[in-house]
Amino acid sequence: MAYKSILTVLTDDAEVNAVLDAVIPFAADAKAHLDVLCLGIDRTQTGYYFAGATALMHDETLAQAQAEAKRIEEAARDRLGRSDISWGVEALVAQSASVTPVVARRARFADLVMLPKPYGPDLPSDAPALVESAMFQGQAPVIVIADGKPATLNPKKVVVAWNESNEAMTAIRRAMPMLVAADLVNICIIAPDRHGSETADPGDELSKMLSRHGATCEVSLLPQTLPRVSEVLKRHVADQNADLLVMGAYGHSRFREAILGGATRNMLEHCEVPVLMAH
Repeated sequence: MAYKSILTVLTDDAEVNAVLDAVIPFAADAKAHLDVLCLGIDRTQTGYYFAGATALMHDETLAQAQAEAKRIEEAARDRLGRSDISWGVEALVAQSASVTPVVARRARFADLVMLPKPYGPDLPSDAPALVESAMFQGQAPVIVIADGKPATLNPKKVVVAWNESNEAMTAIRRAMPMLVAADLVNICIIAPDRHGSETADPGDELSKMLSRHGATCEVSLLPQTLPRVSEVLKRHVADQNADLLVMGAYGHSRFREAILGGATRNMLEHCEVPVLMAH
């Protein structure tokens, strides 16, 4: 599988250049088309204002969202116009509650979605909805962009978090172009005795599968020496000086919408390299 249709979603004009500076080189290396969704979010919560104020507040926040979408679109077109890739830009306004179907619909027809980190002190509470919508409803693999390390189609070293789960296997299959291109794929198994492998050599079957595709693999078996598995994995990624982490995305259902589980959130919040996830 090749990445020929890539999607990114922008919701803040201040982050346009940083996100596109990370996504455009990846799309160029993949010879892919890049779709950019410029989303102005109307965060009006009907029913939270005094009588008679709701319509006025809605009009004001809608106008703000429209202006934001326009600013994002203009900045995106300016940056993309200075690139030599195939691209398209769409600007929309959506209320917080309708972000999920808007993003999921577009992610469904993308080979890969690339998004900024959804967690941070200055980010709105609905920022994780972009990642969740793309993965759980859109069923697309997502690369969450790290702040300081760009995603690359040809990484030198990739760490794969392997726990025998369907989610992990889905992420591995979706990451195959990068795994094959990497100099080395490190298959990381934390507390291997917990995963119930049917073989005496954990990671051996996965290593053989990837090797047949042309990947060069090694296996690391790690004890859980820290309270969180995500903390052990984060430290291992740093020790390996990896360029990419591949892991399954885990979540649970709330009001029929899948949301990221605590371990996945913790990994995304603190990891310092790009993370490719799939569910």
